[in-house]
Amino acid sequence: MKAIVLESAENPIVVKEVSKPTPGAGEVLVQIKAAALNRRDFWITQGKYAGIKYPTILGADGVGIVAEAGDGAADWIGKEVIINPSHNWGEHAEFQGKDFKILGLPDDGTMAEYVLVKAEYLYPKPAHLDWEQAAAIPLAGLTAYRALFTKAHLKKGDKVLIVGVGAGTGTFLLQWVLAAGAQVFVTSGSGDKLDRAKQLGASAGVNYKAQDWAQELKHLAGGFDIVVDSALGPDFAKIPDVCNPGARIVFFGGTAGNIPEINARPLFWKQIQILGTTMGTQEEFKAMLAFVNEHNIVPVVDEIYPLADAKAAFEKMGASKQFGKIVLKIS
Repeated sequence: MKAIVLESAENPIVVKEVSKPTPGAGEVLVQIKAAALNRRDFWITQGKYAGIKYPTILGADGVGIVAEAGDGAADWIGKEVIINPSHNWGEHAEFQGKDFKILGLPDDGTMAEYVLVKAEYLYPKPAHLDWEQAAAIPLAGLTAYRALFTKAHLKKGDKVLIVGVGAGTGTFLLQWVLAAGAQVFVTSGSGDKLDRAKQLGASAGVNYKAQDWAQELKHLAGGFDIVVDSALGPDFAKIPDVCNPGARIVFFGGTAGNIPEINARPLFWKQIQILGTTMGTQEEFKAMLAFVNEHNIVPVVDEIYPLADAKAAFEKMGASKQFGKIVLKIS
């Protein structure tokens, strides 16, 4: 089968023929129709991710048709499925256990014509979505769902700020908030991405490259009940100032640096919570798909590439030019 292989530090994206795996007991072989890129995949190719091993087939997001099954999983054969990439979560819903892993490293992932997974991580593909739209959901959708509903306790009428709306997770956050009946404001370093977010339903957007972006947001919204951030860095210090009493600040990344020195007084006086989150549980993945189906949500797909053009897809991800998800059409 053809696959995108992380072959070496010098040659991280190689499209090549590899052996097709065989499912064992409780496992299935999914013929992948589409796979999506995540920032995680890009960082792996740059050598900036923990536990990198060579060779590995990349990819956490995937949808397809079950082609083969081992003992105990035959009922899945022929079914259209979406794969939960959050594996071995552990016994505590509050945090992942020591055996937790994400599909695509250390185990071979979805950027191949076939992927081997345990049947317990399969779910029916949302019927209203095509392959590419469905492939966009798993990792980013789950991360956004847990951040908003489990960690921040999003409810109808809340005011939510999404810091950095252009990436896949940012667009899912926007769609989840709107579907839940809350009001959403966004930031981005791109005027075009701000316009796209407003077209999707954001109340307003502010360019975070502007010196007074926090003051402008406070003027526009008054204050926020929930702030979701994936960058941290120096600007994180401004976030408590735009929070309402009792606000929840949730973050799941630190691409712009660490949490800087901040004035902690607003945190305790306004009883603000700062919450870290990563991926999600099986129950949250199931709930997220039910949410997608209930509200007929269609993920934002930026561009679709054939498997042979994987390097171009990764280059676009590296340049952060996308709005929504970058997807690979596999078969």
